[in-house]
Amino acid sequence: MIRVALVDDQAIVRAGLARILSPADGFEVVAECADGRQAVEELPARKPDVVLMDVRMPVLDGIAATVELREAADDLAVLVLTTFG
Repeated sequence: MIRVALVDDQAIVRAGLARILSPADGFEVVAECADGRQAVEELPARKPDVVLMDVRMPVLDGIAATVELREAADDLAVLVLTTFG
């Protein structure tokens, strides 16, 4: 089972990704965070294998959050995504 965390400030994006991944075999959504700071605070305890991370978010952006998360868990896979046009 691949443990996935969703980090995006848009609730509709998180909900859509969760809806796609939740019924898929082999995936478990273990966390949903609305900004990078929440991700840095919550994800170490949730131990995701993969983080789907938005780039542009308030409080702490996805790049800075990724740096902090990878300092704590260098084997963590982070897939960066954005809906910024």
